[in-house]
Amino acid sequence: MNPTELKTALKAGRRVYGTLIVSPSPRWPDVVAGIGLDFVFIDTEHIALDRAQVSWMCQTYRARGLPPIVRIPSPDPYQACMVLDGGAAGIIVPYIETPDQAHAIRGAVKLRPIKGERLEAALRNPAALEPELQAYVDRNNRDSLFVINVESTPALARLDELLAVPGLDAVLIGPHDLSCSLGIPERYDDPRFEEALLGIIRRARAAGVAAGIHWWGATERFGPWIEAGLNLIICSTDLTAMRQKLEGDIRGLRKRNGDAPAGGAAAENI
Repeated sequence: MNPTELKTALKAGRRVYGTLIVSPSPRWPDVVAGIGLDFVFIDTEHIALDRAQVSWMCQTYRARGLPPIVRIPSPDPYQACMVLDGGAAGIIVPYIETPDQAHAIRGAVKLRPIKGERLEAALRNPAALEPELQAYVDRNNRDSLFVINVESTPALARLDELLAVPGLDAVLIGPHDLSCSLGIPERYDDPRFEEALLGIIRRARAAGVAAGIHWWGATERFGPWIEAGLNLIICSTDLTAMRQKLEGDIRGLRKRNGDAPAGGAAAENI
């Protein structure tokens, strides 16, 4: 896909599939391009990637037909502009809880490169921009995806307000943080977690906004979420997939050779 096709698919409610890419290896894009993904998710909130690495990854994956959506470290409009300048096809903003936070990022994603007082005026009143300038920003930002992480009980309480923010393309559920905010950390089978998750999906889709999740567990869990309308699917990570495959191979080799199993670390929650 290219960014236009990705945005069109999400708006139409079609399902798109991606994964979280951790490795900045120059060999990785060629490998990832053959998997059958629609996009890649690059996380700079939890992963130590510098600006040059992120830009290189964005430009390379974009050239391979995999639009890169980048999660910035915090709800900072300047960080959003920075990664868009580096080649990102869209922005995921972590831990959004208020419409004001979402509006500030909307300005960075949808009205770039306007900043300062002129941007504040445009966010308050869409008619504040001259027709030529409005046409310019519309043309230059029409394919930039604006996605917010919904991952807390305050965000749930204000979800309808968040979904009403103009230009919002998708919400992305953060299951780990959501479970913690609900007071049931990592209890992903708890009915309270499932109820909250399904509620986010259904309310987002009813508002005409795409609904997504990053999930690293059993893929069977996607079933009821997809039935509820989930259409932005981020499955696992390159790191987790490598760990799971290699761990199984090594355990099998040890067992066949009569060697004692070694201890292993638990998979990370990203």
